[in-house]
Amino acid sequence: VQLQASGGGLVQPGGSLRLSCVASRSIFSRSGDAMGWFRQAPGKQRELVARIFTGGSTYSVDSVKGRFTISRDSSKNMVYLQMNSLKPEDTAVYYCHAVFIGTSYWGQGTQVTVSS
Repeated sequence: VQLQASGGGLVQPGGSLRLSCVASRSIFSRSGDAMGWFRQAPGKQRELVARIFTGGSTYSVDSVKGRFTISRDSSKNMVYLQMNSLKPEDTAVYYCHAVFIGTSYWGQGTQVTVSS
């Protein structure tokens, strides 16, 4: 499985960005499969931001709840992360991630910088 992420960039505080990730094949085939986004800020550990599961349920870390929304288009093997009300502390490299039949896959990172 290959993952291709896009959509990062520079945005002012309070602004919005949408990240996209396309998988080379359908991911959501069985319970336990999922796609999501991690991020890693300089000097910090990589953290899970949001995830969407085969059945459509989602998870997001408390720090982004109410601001970030994960969604998918299964017909296109795509997952999106809509990021609103961005804060400087959201600055990080964002990585697309998938779990498919128990195996973890990573895409390349896309830089998100929130700064005035």
